[in-house]
Amino acid sequence: MSKIPAAPEPLSAPVFDSHCHLDIMVGNRQASSGDPVAQAAQAASSTVRGILDDARAVGVIRLVTIGYDLPSSRWGAEAAAEHDDVYAGVAVHPNEAHAATPETLAEIEALAGLPGVRAVGETGLDYYRDWASRDDQHASFRAHIEIAKRTGKALVIHDRDAHDDVLKVLAAQGAPPVVVFHSFSGDAEMAKKCADAGYFMSFSGPVTYKNAGYLREAAQIAPVELMLVETDAPYLPPVPHRGRPNAPYLIPLTVRCLAEVKGMRPDELCEAISANGVTVFGAW
Repeated sequence: MSKIPAAPEPLSAPVFDSHCHLDIMVGNRQASSGDPVAQAAQAASSTVRGILDDARAVGVIRLVTIGYDLPSSRWGAEAAAEHDDVYAGVAVHPNEAHAATPETLAEIEALAGLPGVRAVGETGLDYYRDWASRDDQHASFRAHIEIAKRTGKALVIHDRDAHDDVLKVLAAQGAPPVVVFHSFSGDAEMAKKCADAGYFMSFSGPVTYKNAGYLREAAQIAPVELMLVETDAPYLPPVPHRGRPNAPYLIPLTVRCLAEVKGMRPDELCEAISANGVTVFGAW
C-alpha cells in the first residue's frame, strides 16, 4: 500500500466534507486483512484532532462522520458532541440490513435526536454486494426514511447499482424534506431525476477518474444549489491518489475537478457547497 498522500494546494474559500468515516480512520473499527485501504489509513495513527487540523490547513473546515452500524453510529454521535466542527449521521448500512432489528432501529432513532447528529444515514440499497437480502434492505431503508421524517434530519442514501429501486422506494414511502445521494454514482439521466425531485447529490473522488466521464456529465446536469462534495474517507481517493487512503484534506482535488466541470471558480463552488451544507445539515 502506498504512503499517505501529500496535502494539495489549499482552497481559497472554506468548504466542508459531507461524508467520511472518522471512526475507521482513527482505528475505532479495526480494519480486516481484506481492507488494505483502511489498514493503511490506520497505520498513520491519526487522531480526530489531527484529521481536523490537516483538513483545516487546506480550507476544509468541517466534516460529517457517517455511521454504518450501531457501534459506529454511537461513536459518531460522541465525536460530534466532543468536536464543534464535526456532525454525525447514524444508521445501519444496507449491507448490514439484517442487523436492523426493532431494538437497533429504536436506538438509531434516539441517537438521531441528539443535537450533534444531523443526518440519518447511510441507508439505502446495495445490489452490488449480497451481504443482506433485498427484502431486508428494503425494510431497513423504509424504516430509516421514517426515522428521518420523525426526527427532522437529512436522509443520507447509499445507492449502489440500485438507482431505480431507490427512487421508487423514496416515491412510495414519501421522501423526507432533505435527501442526499452520497457518493453520487448515477449518470446524467439519474442526475436529472434527482434534480427534479430536489434531492442533493454529493460528489466524491471517482468524479476525477479518467473512466468516469458519466459522473462528470452528471455533475454538469446537477444544479449547483443541489451539490455537495465528500471524501467517503478512507475510501475513494481522488486522482492522483487512487489506491491510497483518503482523508478530508484531499477534498480540494475533487472541488477543483467539479469547478472545472461546472465552469466555476473553485471559491464560487465552495461558497455554494457551504451554503448547501447549512440547508442540509443546519447551521454549524
